[in-house]
Amino acid sequence: MEGDDRYVLISADCHGGGNVLDYRPYLASRWRDDFDAWASTYQIPYPDMVGPEGYRNWDSTRRLLELESEGIVAEVIFPNTVPPFFPKASLSDQPPPANAGDLEARWAGLQAHNRWMADFCADAPGRRAGMCQILLHDLEAATSELTWAREAGLNGGVLLPGAPPGSGLPPLYDPNYYEPLWQVCEDLELPVNHHSGSAAPAVSEEAEDKVVLLLEVTWWAHRAFTHLLVSGAFERHPGLELVLTEQGTAWLPEELARLDYFFDRMSGASASQELEWGQAVTQRLSLKPSEYWARQCHVGSSFIRPQEVSLRHAVGVGRIMWGADYPHKEGCFPYTREHLRASFAGVDPDEVAAMVGANAAAVYGFDMELLRPIADKVGPTRREVDDPLPLASLPEDAEKCPALIGYARRSS
Repeated sequence: MEGDDRYVLISADCHGGGNVLDYRPYLASRWRDDFDAWASTYQIPYPDMVGPEGYRNWDSTRRLLELESEGIVAEVIFPNTVPPFFPKASLSDQPPPANAGDLEARWAGLQAHNRWMADFCADAPGRRAGMCQILLHDLEAATSELTWAREAGLNGGVLLPGAPPGSGLPPLYDPNYYEPLWQVCEDLELPVNHHSGSAAPAVSEEAEDKVVLLLEVTWWAHRAFTHLLVSGAFERHPGLELVLTEQGTAWLPEELARLDYFFDRMSGASASQELEWGQAVTQRLSLKPSEYWARQCHVGSSFIRPQEVSLRHAVGVGRIMWGADYPHKEGCFPYTREHLRASFAGVDPDEVAAMVGANAAAVYGFDMELLRPIADKVGPTRREVDDPLPLASLPEDAEKCPALIGYARRSS
């Protein structure tokens, strides 16, 4: 029966990486003594990566079993663990290096991570699309690494680091500095990924700083779209694809309308301040911001909430890629099937199929025919997902996932 057909579930947002010592064989020999000294005193700053749950990041067999238990047959892998010579996970902006030697060492560490990730993806052929990490300080080295990544099968594309104020880097809207990066990504058909957390300025450990970070972290990440738009990157490179991941989804319709309004004012509002300041930029663009979005951009809608799904047509059903955020605390594991019911019940199954799998397959090059037999064994059925999830039907810990707020049993 059609209702018993199973979805090909691809998570466009998962995280992983090697254990600290796993990276050593992937370092060039000149770095290994330095690595041994660094690793001998390094303490992982994240409790969830120290205990048994940390193995989810690098234990290939466990990872496949846990994801299949959730109905997930393939994943896009962003970094999570700490690469060699980094003070913390490389997804977030790092403190400025003390000297050029630190920067050189960190680049060696990222290259070790990339090579580890290529082997990790090869351990599950066709089921993992890993990110290639780069630094923005040396674009010749970065573009060379991306050429290697394409040949090595890192089909996740490039993880674009943030360039927040204070980083010492040109802003992403610089029309010239980043041009070699956009060109090689278009030429190699590598998506450019920008994940929440990578563009925010560094903050201290004070409680107030952490709260402000929580409130502003997605705002900093959203700016990647605006900056590439203003730089003209989308205009010059119509084949360039940008993915904004784990930044929410509901903000997009209003933001696109706001940008269209201002770009229209900057293009033709006679005698206006907007025209005076903006025409030099807008006259180089042939499309409205919302049209660039519809042509070249995607949103990694991690643990998408029910109210965000209701805006899917304004965002573009073909632009939305569901993600589980495994193994992060706020992800939907081990309540993925319940999350899917909470968010997608009552939605056209063909639209659901696009958002939970087909869109990601198109962006990251997954072979749906290869994944279909696996999904036919473990994937959630259309009938199952279309069954609304009752409120207060889950254990209290389910509300760690923002998509499941209201679905936990609460004590009186």
